[in-house]
Amino acid sequence: MENSKIQRRKGVLIAGTHSGAGKTTVTLAILEALTRRGFSIQAFKAGPDYLDPTFHEIATGRPSRNLDGWMMGRENVLRSFRQNTQDVDFSVIEGVMGLYDGLRGRSEEGSSAQIAQWLSVPVILVLDAKGLARTAASVVSGCQKFDPGIQIQGVIFNRIGSKNHLEILKESVESYCKVKVLGGIPLDASMTIPERHLGLVQAKESLSEMMRKRLAEMAEANLQLDELLKMECLNHDEEEPASFKPARERFVCKIGIAKDEAFHFYYQDNFDLLEQAGAQLVFFSPLRDKQIPDVDGLYFGGGYPEVHAEVLAENLPMLQSIRWFAEEGGPVYGECGGLMYLSKGIETAEGKFFPMAGLLPGQIKMGKKLKALGYRQMISLKDNLLFRAGEKARGHEYHYSEWLEAFPDKDLVAWQAAYQVKLPALPVRNAGLGGIGGREAPHGPLNINKSRGGENENFKEEGFFSGSVLASYVHLHFASNPSAACRWVSACEAYSKRMKR
Repeated sequence: MENSKIQRRKGVLIAGTHSGAGKTTVTLAILEALTRRGFSIQAFKAGPDYLDPTFHEIATGRPSRNLDGWMMGRENVLRSFRQNTQDVDFSVIEGVMGLYDGLRGRSEEGSSAQIAQWLSVPVILVLDAKGLARTAASVVSGCQKFDPGIQIQGVIFNRIGSKNHLEILKESVESYCKVKVLGGIPLDASMTIPERHLGLVQAKESLSEMMRKRLAEMAEANLQLDELLKMECLNHDEEEPASFKPARERFVCKIGIAKDEAFHFYYQDNFDLLEQAGAQLVFFSPLRDKQIPDVDGLYFGGGYPEVHAEVLAENLPMLQSIRWFAEEGGPVYGECGGLMYLSKGIETAEGKFFPMAGLLPGQIKMGKKLKALGYRQMISLKDNLLFRAGEKARGHEYHYSEWLEAFPDKDLVAWQAAYQVKLPALPVRNAGLGGIGGREAPHGPLNINKSRGGENENFKEEGFFSGSVLASYVHLHFASNPSAACRWVSACEAYSKRMKR
């Protein structure tokens, strides 16, 4: 496909001064209000978080997409943004952590600022106003001067105490920083989204219709949405990047995607790449369906299988159909929660054990402390379902569970470690999912924790593969190596032909 000049696009990036400033609340309020006005809105999430996009999708009715500088690279970020904003009225990008927070202290890599620069998109800075007055101007001014290339075009205050409080904040910022204050969200504990061990509760559990309506009303009453809608990307002279790869004219296989309350953490671009490679995606529920659909491959993403462990374990026909599919040589891929489901079983934090699919030689134990958090660069150790030996890909790891080798060595004979994982140097740690680049906790698949390297880098072995089954704790972003999607589709196509579907 030939490149063409890009169209003018309207949109903003909602950034915070720090995690917890109120980015998600402000973003959801804006998404709900603009969607209810009748605008078509495309939401994005800066960084690797696969939780916030599930909230965005409920608000807009469109899949939200991640824009991650480290995992995707500049070209793929531009490609995803531009391809998915061609037919919408406005786009809203929710930032990650603080505006300039990323992988390292001396680099913008992986930060909201990096995404804003690449896309030339205006930034709306969210500040937590509780206990803050004139000092707000110094905070905004510092963000402006830290990188003058970042276009901070508006400020929104969260948790303001009163109208008088907002007036003081507005006078301070607009007089000293020459940037418009677009409003303030009142302090209201009832609008807080409760947390769970993966950062936020499942979207549908917390975003009731009443909550969504209140968010929209809050935005309409307190934010200058008409001013927001005037903002657009500043640079229009670059060319459109070509698509990842021209889509096949027809589907050559079907891949079953586990998607329900237990499995719902996926990168939307992964789905797009699989479809472009020739896969028809068929969604099913391991919780409710009695068997897998008529497909040529299975994809189990992340989620909360431990929360739904009892129901998953009781669905014996589904578990048996997965085992039969794998025994026939059907391609099966699992990530994090998917790995847990494909294991022998899950022991909850309360000590209850629930048997799972039993494809992998070990079991899962849930903990109450974080076991792993951060970006991961994967190097394939040998040919497997997705990669050739030596190929690289990038992803993100975040979990509270650990792998236990609770079975005899004979169960491990057929299995090999899938990847060598490089842990980023000098990482940022954070309690929430937005904290990226964290060091690995001392547990992983196969319990192989052979760290190597110097002070600034470590390696470990990660994941399982045997025959047509591949599973890992890492959520891979296929844009970091698009050939993975093509290779998976080829494996599914070969299986389909062998089974004469």
